[in-house]
Amino acid sequence: MTLTLAYPPDQSTGIDLSDANESLSVNDPHQIPTFSSTLEFDAPVLYLPPLLSSLPEKYPTHQDSLKSQFPPLVTETRLPDIDPASLSLHKALHHFKPSNSNYADTPYDNAFNWSELRLPENEEREWYCVVFRSRRKTGSDNMPLYAADKLAHEEAIRNGGLIMYWYGIPNQETGMNLATCIWQSRKHAMAANSRPLHIKAMRLAAESYEIYTLERHVLRKVQGDSSVTIEPFQGGEVGW
Repeated sequence: MTLTLAYPPDQSTGIDLSDANESLSVNDPHQIPTFSSTLEFDAPVLYLPPLLSSLPEKYPTHQDSLKSQFPPLVTETRLPDIDPASLSLHKALHHFKPSNSNYADTPYDNAFNWSELRLPENEEREWYCVVFRSRRKTGSDNMPLYAADKLAHEEAIRNGGLIMYWYGIPNQETGMNLATCIWQSRKHAMAANSRPLHIKAMRLAAESYEIYTLERHVLRKVQGDSSVTIEPFQGGEVGW
């Protein structure tokens, strides 16, 4: 099973994600999902699976994700290209998830299951991560921002470099949320920042959020070790 959806409703909509309808497989990965009371979970849904950019057509679907109980979300828009190490990371990120329910207020290197991700030992590379911590303004209109995010996300994938986008569910007590992107390189991320649809989405975000902070990190994999590490971005180029 492959789920294809994105940009979940904000907490201010009053939708309980524990009542999610099982028929969330839809064609448009950016369509805001609908919910009903036909399905019950043992615990509230505190996050959604990662939204992975679809690979170029020449690459097959990762078979292990088809067997997962919680498969990743995928986009209809495809990346124009991807390097071998980033392809390995793309596969590993099928298992990406938060390490605790308070991820919005947890340091980035502890907020996710980085220690569980495994890549081939002979590969060495680094990737650029951008983190968004936010709280929406009470009563802000979600729909224009969702629409702008959809277009900006598709724009970023078409222009290359965006491997994964992940977002959480606003904390029920604080309203804080976290979203993150992983890019093949800092140059890809910087190029996306200058695209017209991204600029429009950022302007809408400035109007919609009470708190909006950015962090930048480096995801690193060294040869001879199958694990990855997260470090704060200190400047310079990252990836290629």
